[in-house]
Amino acid sequence: MTWTGPHPSEVPLVAVAHGSRDPRAAATVEDLLDAVRARRPGLPVHTSFLDHAPPSPDRVLQGLDADAAVVLPLLLTAAYHSKIDIPGVLAGVRTARPRLGLRTAGTLGPHPLLVAALERRLAEAGVACGDPRTAVVLVAAGSSDPAANATIWSMARRWREAGWWGVVPAFASAAGPSPADAVAALLDAGAPRVAVASYFLAPGYFADKVRAESLSAGAAVVSDVLGAAPELADLVLHRHDEALSGLRQAAAV
Repeated sequence: MTWTGPHPSEVPLVAVAHGSRDPRAAATVEDLLDAVRARRPGLPVHTSFLDHAPPSPDRVLQGLDADAAVVLPLLLTAAYHSKIDIPGVLAGVRTARPRLGLRTAGTLGPHPLLVAALERRLAEAGVACGDPRTAVVLVAAGSSDPAANATIWSMARRWREAGWWGVVPAFASAAGPSPADAVAALLDAGAPRVAVASYFLAPGYFADKVRAESLSAGAAVVSDVLGAAPELADLVLHRHDEALSGLRQAAAV
């Protein structure tokens, strides 16, 4: 295609978060996107939510004063929302605005920057990266999509190579083991200390539930959600740029 609009680095980014009834979640998403805006002041960045909070992605996209946009799922794994919900929304937008060029970025995870953000949050809680006397439970929301859960298992296996006593996955819903079961199993296996790494973008029901149940099961530490970690802001821009790589090539011709 021949790019006739603004430079690709200025193509609006429409971030699509899951959404929550907990107002802390929307505030955290906005904090993250504020960090993105600070890194690239010329980039229009718009916030949207699939559920529970306004504005919806279709409303944002149909109201854009632009000829193109990058739709970026603020999701940590590829599952139902990225595979079904977002494409469904975009199909409706393409019908309403057939001349709007849409590029869909990949989900945030998996990516090494997310592991770096997890390590940052653990360090803030007093856990040194790769501490050989600490076992880690990597807790994600969980999904009915086996591929999404397999991604978390794979992350845990790779993360163990950092030097931890051990790393195992756990899920807040839809899959097992539960965080409490994973913590108990590590302690039974002789782990000197267990830290829980919260693989959640924003605070809410699941993050609160994981914290309470993990501490009750004997975890020494539960890290904070990823939130507006610098690594996530960098990753958002990386995904935006990935989605536009073809446009860059065309613009250079």
